[in-house]
Amino acid sequence: MTYQRKQNELLWRQYSCKWQATSFHSKLALGDGLQMGKTMGEMKSNLRARRAGMIACLLLLLTVFCAPAAQAQTRLIVRDSLGLPGIKLVCLLTGCTVVEGLGDPNGQLFLVTLPAILNPVTGLLDISLQLGIVDVEIDQVVAPQQPNASSTPSYLTDETPAPYYGATVWQGYLAQPANQLVRTAQTQSTFNVAGAGTTVAVIDTGVDPTNPVLQSVLVNGYDFTTNTSGGSEMNGAPAAPNMSEAQPATLDQRTVAVLDQRTVAVLDGASYSDFGHGTMTAGIVHLVAPEAKIMPLKAFTADGAAYDSNILRAIYYAVANGANVMSMSFNYTSYSAELATAIKYSNSHGVLSVASAGNDSEGTMVYPGGLPGVIDVASTSNTDVQSTFTNYGTPPVFMAAPGEGVVTTYPWGTWAAGWGTSFSTPFVAGTAALMLGTNSNCPVWTVPLGLADADFIGNLNLGFGRLDTYQAVRACGFL
Repeated sequence: MTYQRKQNELLWRQYSCKWQATSFHSKLALGDGLQMGKTMGEMKSNLRARRAGMIACLLLLLTVFCAPAAQAQTRLIVRDSLGLPGIKLVCLLTGCTVVEGLGDPNGQLFLVTLPAILNPVTGLLDISLQLGIVDVEIDQVVAPQQPNASSTPSYLTDETPAPYYGATVWQGYLAQPANQLVRTAQTQSTFNVAGAGTTVAVIDTGVDPTNPVLQSVLVNGYDFTTNTSGGSEMNGAPAAPNMSEAQPATLDQRTVAVLDQRTVAVLDGASYSDFGHGTMTAGIVHLVAPEAKIMPLKAFTADGAAYDSNILRAIYYAVANGANVMSMSFNYTSYSAELATAIKYSNSHGVLSVASAGNDSEGTMVYPGGLPGVIDVASTSNTDVQSTFTNYGTPPVFMAAPGEGVVTTYPWGTWAAGWGTSFSTPFVAGTAALMLGTNSNCPVWTVPLGLADADFIGNLNLGFGRLDTYQAVRACGFL
């Protein structure tokens, strides 16, 4: 414990530019704001410089990604201080089209498109120079790297039925090594916590609303890929498998799921490469915090890709609809100013953000994990060793959690095992729900401190160490 307490003291030294516990605000951002506010002249000068830099960067990006002449519409995320009337006027003058608002509380953020007939570089420049335009960025496609699956875990086929908070689950789900390492069952029984009274927003590919383990804890979400209520993962899914013929099979080298061969043949391809991902991450949140509500927010399609604009909409939706925690099993490799703004907004409203460190085997900065106030989660094996695929480095990595051969829920009521920081992240998000929920009642600012009371496994690249839910919840009594 002495070493763990020293680790907690290091939280402020190592993450001083990333964390401010009482409000989750970045000290760097605060310093920038104070300096910008010195005089009106300086503010105008800074704004002009920012706009010039923004235009230069965007022109360079568009030159690379959109040359030669555009073959399709160019999607842009635009912040207009004059709101909807302002952006409509801008598009009237420049030829763009306003697609939709992106949910920010000030009504200033929009998705707009430039028609294929317009040169994207010229169109971007025209928009950037219009009155009221604060920020413009490309609506980048987010498609995180996923690691390959290893051999089928023996516990995946442990179908022994076991009761679990009103549902019947497989024993392999409860007794798997990852769940034992983080001491979920001991935490729940010792402190009488299960996440009741909290809501975890899972921003992913959606969740199967008929899954017998999850359906009782799902609250209404949203599908941002089709603009429909619910957040179901099953729109466009293939026919249900014949479970009497089901056996473990590897899908697209990423996931091992218990399915029949006909369904495997359909899912084993690029268009379904991430089908089930959201149901799987939601199942891990439920494993740790079985009484927490889960809000499915579908920003990713079954092929594992999402537009930046849909992720922004999901973040603003989560805050507006009462989420306490956001579980984000994805990462951007390129910085997004509007993503940073959305995360800052969620932090200011007491919503805790947990995100994946990524699976590129690199010591690199990714987003949103690298943003102020975000718990960035790397992956460890079932023997407490850094996963070969995980990104690493402190900061931005805050901590790690098991992410290899994690057994969890899958569409159609079956089960699967997953590999990647995608599956480490919901372990931490679920633990945050335990800390914030009934019988624990941690103030939100104490959650990072409690999570930092992790098991140090001798690897400084993994932040404060491997998640220990027991120590995290117990820390509430000392903070």
